[in-house]
Amino acid sequence: MDQVKKDEFLLIQLILMFQTAALQHMGKLKNPISDKIEQDLPQAQISIDILDMMYNKMKANLTPEEERMFTTVLQELKLNYVDEVAKAQKTPPTTQSSDQPQTST
Repeated sequence: MDQVKKDEFLLIQLILMFQTAALQHMGKLKNPISDKIEQDLPQAQISIDILDMMYNKMKANLTPEEERMFTTVLQELKLNYVDEVAKAQKTPPTTQSSDQPQTST
């Protein structure tokens, strides 16, 4: 594999890595370590911001395929993020864990 093809392959893998991390933090995919759906929207935002920064810094040097990959992934992630933030704002925060006994005063 020549260096240009290798670099293109590695860039796509990097994009997919941050996409997967963002989707896991949005609660769209299971965390492979805990095997649970978990949500951490600030961490999802960081993954999206990193991809956005990479795209902005590199866009003058991207192949059409790389450009399409970046724009598609970023659009998908941003739409999903906005949807998850809206859902989180509609759901009232819980102040007590469900596995702790409730006490009445």
